[in-house]
Amino acid sequence: ETDGTVFRIYTKAEGLTDVDIPFELVFHLPVTYPLCLPGVSVNSERLTRAQCVTVKEKLLEQAENLLSEPMVHELVLWVQQNLKHILNQPETGSGSEKCTFPPSLNVDDGLWVTLLHLDHMRAKTKYVKTVEKWASDLRLTGRLMFMGKIILILLQGDRNNIKEYLILQKTSKVDVDSSGKKCKEKMISVLFETKVQTEHKRFPAFEVKEYSSLDELQKEFETAGLKKLFSEFVLGLVK
Repeated sequence: ETDGTVFRIYTKAEGLTDVDIPFELVFHLPVTYPLCLPGVSVNSERLTRAQCVTVKEKLLEQAENLLSEPMVHELVLWVQQNLKHILNQPETGSGSEKCTFPPSLNVDDGLWVTLLHLDHMRAKTKYVKTVEKWASDLRLTGRLMFMGKIILILLQGDRNNIKEYLILQKTSKVDVDSSGKKCKEKMISVLFETKVQTEHKRFPAFEVKEYSSLDELQKEFETAGLKKLFSEFVLGLVK
């Protein structure tokens, strides 16, 4: 329930010499699959390590096109049909040793930044503590920002962890409705998400902050190297 599922598929496909090559595909499906990519490993005694790495990278590229829908069957069919073509391309790995290394279970999408907008918080104290806990558990940094009626959550961290945060945010009972009953967050929107650029400041921690004016909020974004993000996505919220 917490680590997802790992399984192996043994199959074969036509290689460069028109002879079938047996190989093993190892898939790790996180609990958030298919909203995030599976971990993939390729093993074969008939392929070099570099060839296995190339096949894995091509599989992950293909998986990007299938994100948010079940994809394992499609990926297996795709590699069966395209192995010969993949092996005919320049190798991206290194070394000529046989490919018998253990599966890599993590897909590293690098550091990303995402800006979320919340419409309201009725049970503010509990809600804030929940957001802080999720950010800590998922090793995300950034800000929970209050300015008048505007509530923003700026997250920075591993892309898959941010996706997992969004799933928690949308599926957990984090607030209360007008009658005081616990309810899920239905009025959240993703204003912006992108890979962290060189001009973006790395946040050392996740902090909750309240701002007394729009200028004060704008300075926070400018200090973080997110001036353009502020003008394009935040200013419109106060008009």
